[in-house]
Amino acid sequence: MDSKGDGRHTMNEVITGSVLSALSTGLGALLILFMKNSVTHRWRDTLLAFTAGIMMAASVMGLIPEALNTGGFFQLAVGVFLGVATLTLLEKNIPHIDLQHSQRNIKFDEKAMLIIAAITLHNIPEGLAVGVSYASGDTADTGNLIAFAIGLQNAPEGFLVALFLFNQEINKFKSFLIATATGAIEIVSAMFGYYLTSFVEGLVSYGLAFAAGAMLFIIYKELIPESHGDGNERTSTYSFIVGLLFMIMLLELF
Repeated sequence: MDSKGDGRHTMNEVITGSVLSALSTGLGALLILFMKNSVTHRWRDTLLAFTAGIMMAASVMGLIPEALNTGGFFQLAVGVFLGVATLTLLEKNIPHIDLQHSQRNIKFDEKAMLIIAAITLHNIPEGLAVGVSYASGDTADTGNLIAFAIGLQNAPEGFLVALFLFNQEINKFKSFLIATATGAIEIVSAMFGYYLTSFVEGLVSYGLAFAAGAMLFIIYKELIPESHGDGNERTSTYSFIVGLLFMIMLLELF
């Protein structure tokens, strides 16, 4: 009975954690409704770099150590490379456009789908990281920590998505709804990651490493280059370091 009770408790934790981290996207997107003017390119780059710093700390100080604790270096290396390979394949085969690199002369519906595809690439590994983290130990501490970290970086990401859509002449409310909807995939991928690693013995360390590898790919391939795309390299570098230290501070406090 106790083990079942623990299982129900953990399931409640993973549902709550994944929903809250996903809804943080909508919380950030909510700001678009109150904006009168667009923000500068420098501020967009600063926010991107800040979220990259948060994700880096969550990966290197949360997911990777936990993968080593539950497995070993072999599992870590295999999982990381699988995560990188999967994101590479998704990026090559799913049509998408990046937040800061808009295309012109395309229809609204196509625009919306391309944005959703791009953010889905980001959110799938983030949701997996949350789900696998909840399955990684006897307590939900690791899962709560990763869910919190993902939620922190989802808020500015949601704002940037909504801002991008608004700049493409999509009205504020529709931009808010689309940006919020992009976070929902995290709930699905979190449940998938949790169930898979909970019921297939030995997959936890691979799953944690997979999520870390996918997130590292996003940081270096997407977020950092986008934050450096308009001559704001120095400001973005400072913002990345602040985001990294901010997440480390939270890890130490909580």
